[in-house]
Amino acid sequence: MPEKLPETAAGRPRIALLPLDDRPVNVRLPGDVAAVAGVTLDVPPTELLPSYRTAGDPEALGAWLLERAAGPSTAHVVVSTDMLLYGGLIASRTSGDSTREVLARLDVLREVRRLRPELPISVVSLVTRASNSYSAAEEPEYWAEHGKELHALGGDAHRLLGDAEVLPLDELTSVPAPVVTDYSRRRLRNHMATLSTLDFVEDGTIDFLAITADDTAPFAAGSAEQVWLRHWMRMLPRGREVLMYPGADEVGAVLVARALAAMTSVEVAFSVACADPEGMTRVPPFENMPLAASASRQIRAAGATEVTTGGDVTLVLHAPDPERHDMFRGRPERVDTAAVQGTVALISARLEGGEKVALADVRYPNGADEALVRALAEANLLGSLEAFGGWNTAGNTLGSVVALAAAGAVGRAAGTFDPAAARRALLTRLLDDFAYQSVVRVDSGPSLFPDRFPMADDERVAGAERAIHRELEAVLDSVLPGDAVRIAELTLPWRRSFEIGIALS
Repeated sequence: MPEKLPETAAGRPRIALLPLDDRPVNVRLPGDVAAVAGVTLDVPPTELLPSYRTAGDPEALGAWLLERAAGPSTAHVVVSTDMLLYGGLIASRTSGDSTREVLARLDVLREVRRLRPELPISVVSLVTRASNSYSAAEEPEYWAEHGKELHALGGDAHRLLGDAEVLPLDELTSVPAPVVTDYSRRRLRNHMATLSTLDFVEDGTIDFLAITADDTAPFAAGSAEQVWLRHWMRMLPRGREVLMYPGADEVGAVLVARALAAMTSVEVAFSVACADPEGMTRVPPFENMPLAASASRQIRAAGATEVTTGGDVTLVLHAPDPERHDMFRGRPERVDTAAVQGTVALISARLEGGEKVALADVRYPNGADEALVRALAEANLLGSLEAFGGWNTAGNTLGSVVALAAAGAVGRAAGTFDPAAARRALLTRLLDDFAYQSVVRVDSGPSLFPDRFPMADDERVAGAERAIHRELEAVLDSVLPGDAVRIAELTLPWRRSFEIGIALS
């Protein structure tokens, strides 16, 4: 039976999160998920977190986690190993820390278990990406010269798995050997850390582990590493409880939703619906499994179950574009009117049937399907959604939507649902994923961000923030006229066009 959130001597229980990095999707989005269910999320103070390429302090972050774990009001801890071991996502790709140093930092989790044997610990370990680009903005500096070749090397090596012969390096790539050595040793270090988290699951240090893959492909270095990880997941009895799937920035929010379910003994049931059944079999860009499998694992990671019919929430998927357009390149040349109409009709029918509907728009990476959102607005359906998402990869979108919708169901069952927080969360994602990424960035991005890399000039950053603020409110008024919510703050956290931070009044 669902339980009320138990009061402790220190008040209502809280969740402590060591996030993936300092960006809003890793700090504010998990906070939004907790707030929807009426729970407070604790994150480290800003001075401990990383700032773009400046890493956080792993020792200080570990100490913060121990302090929070020792507090009587903390009912669950959620930990990103990228933050605990390296000081953040970018640091996990660029730091020179040795394998010995990194593995020693994992002992913080053993200390948490010793301090509070009953405290649930949920962990995410990220399989390191190999970006198929020449951008070194988030990678080692040699990525600017060798990035695409290193990505290709990982794919070629993956295809050779099981081959009895070890080919000389110069037959596989033209990248200089010292660069390959540095890159491979970083991956080996990170892979060993992830293997260690599997051991922590087996000995009971960790209660739940998600191993997620950041920007991968069916053949890639990260996908090869998942083959080896899957072997140990099969061999270790508790390894079969581990979930491995595409995702990264949304996982903190998903594990916060899982913590909410555990704290209240509420198991949320999702039914999944898609107007394009064939779309469920597509592998979205930057991922390595079909959409249906990815959605199922996101639901399970949130502590929820998938049912055929009659769930607490219907998760509607707007299927991936067969032509694999990316909104970062601008609007698609052709609008698939049939796909838009099919999804609108599906949402309308489910809402009319009394179902609570959450929409994961995975049509394109890096932005929502503008035609779909405007059609939903015209049909007066946007404000009736439980949750919405349409940002970055399909995994990012799926996880954020599942987390917010699950939090709403948990909050209702526990009697702590906060409708104002749910409204703010819905509008934040509409403003970010649709209004900014698919409209403002497309229309004004070239003038606001003429350079590819983060802006150094403070005045230019402030000017871009003011312009985006004005344009976003205009778009909000066009799709949800008369809504009283306003943007209280808008920031460019990494001084580039890729993400924004929004705080609503």
